[in-house]
Amino acid sequence: MTSSTTSSTTSSTTSSTTSTNTSTNTSTNTSTNTSIFQNWTEAHSAKFRKENFTVNHRLSETGLFTDQALADLLDRHPPHKLDVMTMGSPEGPYPNALRNGDPRSCSGRFLIEAAKAGRLWINVREAMNLHPEYQELLDRMYGELAERTGVRRYKARGAILISSPTTVVPYHCDARDTVLWHIRGQKTFYVYPDRPPYLPDAGYEAVVLQERDEDLPYHPSLEAGATRFELEADQMVSWVLNSPHRVENQSYCVSVTTEFSTRASGFKNAVTVTNGLMRRRWGMNPSWYNDAPATKMAKFVLGRILMKTSLYQHCLRKSYMTFRIDPSQPDSIIEIEPIVRHL
Repeated sequence: MTSSTTSSTTSSTTSSTTSTNTSTNTSTNTSTNTSIFQNWTEAHSAKFRKENFTVNHRLSETGLFTDQALADLLDRHPPHKLDVMTMGSPEGPYPNALRNGDPRSCSGRFLIEAAKAGRLWINVREAMNLHPEYQELLDRMYGELAERTGVRRYKARGAILISSPTTVVPYHCDARDTVLWHIRGQKTFYVYPDRPPYLPDAGYEAVVLQERDEDLPYHPSLEAGATRFELEADQMVSWVLNSPHRVENQSYCVSVTTEFSTRASGFKNAVTVTNGLMRRRWGMNPSWYNDAPATKMAKFVLGRILMKTSLYQHCLRKSYMTFRIDPSQPDSIIEIEPIVRHL
């Protein structure tokens, strides 16, 4: 999932220097001449973006995802690019919806320990883009993917996910092509078909219009269509664009999630903006699945225009923080009155 910590200037500078030195040393552990993948075959190339599959990789060998490396990274990462979240109620149409917390004043080391002991899901957004040693690795990852699959990527982004043993990531979908590179721990990954009733038009429109994070309405009956993967360390899972999915951790976990745009995803999202505004502003009932190609093309052009107008901007919502990280509390969480996040 396509979403803060602050330390003193002295501490941040020291951590940054230490981390840079550490990362410079560890990032050479895996030679740039060594494949990122352990067992990629032509069958994987044929399946990429068309089918769901797993393959083994070597990211753990870089040394960039140890607890020490991650703690150093958290200390120097921009606070407004850090989400520390926990799960909401398991009931209702959006069970276990993630909610934001306020981690200010927490060190990277403490956040790592809190994740191991509590109920946290930490999203270090754009970590793979903002720090040179991680950007170098991301370039290798996608360079090799492009070489093996022929798929050209646009605006590739990579986040690092650090999550507790009890974390449940709710049923959701991504608006861009996404790959999960699991690195440490065990988790169960469930993926569902990219069509109704698993991916309803109105639900996907809410994601693209940013009315919600990426959550979709869930009901246990959807499990009839689920494909289940038991992920171990150094396994990548790839799935079809927009396929809904959810995750259940079995242990403390570290993963990288990467996303990139393609012409296919950009086209669909522009059409979806048009459909979403037709439904919300004018009471119509459009459907991506029912439109003819010519209709989709017209909606694509209109959607590109609408995205620059106030009609689209009014759909954007505020983000709130509903808890603080507190080492004296069970699960390291203390509830607070919701406050608008300005980090």
